[in-house]
Amino acid sequence: MRYIISSAEDGLTVKQILLSNIGVSVSHLRHLKFIENGIMLNGEKATVRRRVATGDCLEVAVEDAREGSRLTPTDIPLEMIYEDSAIAVPSKPANMPTHPSHDHHGDTLADALAYRYKDCPTPFVFRPINRLDRNTSGLTLIARDRISAARLSESMREGRIKKQYLAILCGIPEREDGVIETYMRRTEQSIIKREVCDADGGGDYALTRYRVIAKADGYSLVLASPETGRTHQLRVHFSSIGCAILGDDMYGTPSPLISRQALHAVALRLPHPNTSEELSLRARLPEDMRSALISVFGEETEAHLYEYSDFLA
Repeated sequence: MRYIISSAEDGLTVKQILLSNIGVSVSHLRHLKFIENGIMLNGEKATVRRRVATGDCLEVAVEDAREGSRLTPTDIPLEMIYEDSAIAVPSKPANMPTHPSHDHHGDTLADALAYRYKDCPTPFVFRPINRLDRNTSGLTLIARDRISAARLSESMREGRIKKQYLAILCGIPEREDGVIETYMRRTEQSIIKREVCDADGGGDYALTRYRVIAKADGYSLVLASPETGRTHQLRVHFSSIGCAILGDDMYGTPSPLISRQALHAVALRLPHPNTSEELSLRARLPEDMRSALISVFGEETEAHLYEYSDFLA
């Protein structure tokens, strides 16, 4: 990564530029000190105590020395919504884990991206900024280098990255525009399943905003924005108000209309980690979600779905 020193930064140390202006993490800074050509100033190796001047060129190594050993590059087709040298935003299909685990190697989003970028000059390291459940589809934000990951993580903490999901619910919420605000914890019986609890119940705070955009025959179609990122948050929250997501076999009941939870990460808004340009991205509905939506609400609802641009943008 090349960074040109501005007049406002004249006289600062390399360390100040790296931590405050570029967004390098403290751990990455320690890493840079011990790799060859980790920090270069005007073509020469520089220490973090070196002071910079207007117009200086600071170069920082943002790539990892080697690829993560747990990935198995696999040729799995992916629909890419956006990609450049800093970020990748695929629309993850359902029935695909985000990252490898004990039971999943070679069939994950990480493995598919490792194959996609296997011929790039820099090693691929999987850095997801958000994660989706295996059977939740849609937009997944991936950083392609350390600095982009640090900047995006900071944007996430600051609430500058907005995620929006489309869900079909078994039931109709009392309020068409609502907020679900609870605490969430792991259940005693499972290391996977979550439940809502009181503030003093040992859980983490969770907040979801939603809007009902269609109703039919006891079902509702909602757009939902989780403002916190708890495991299974939307699935637990909607179940807690008596409106489990259609097809959710953990927090609701299976459905003949769809073979997994009808939940799709449909829109994402974020500042680009390098340029700060605001990106607004959308993912089309996968066929199983589209079929279930049309079966319940009709083709007209599906045709006019993206007219709700005030919420999706």
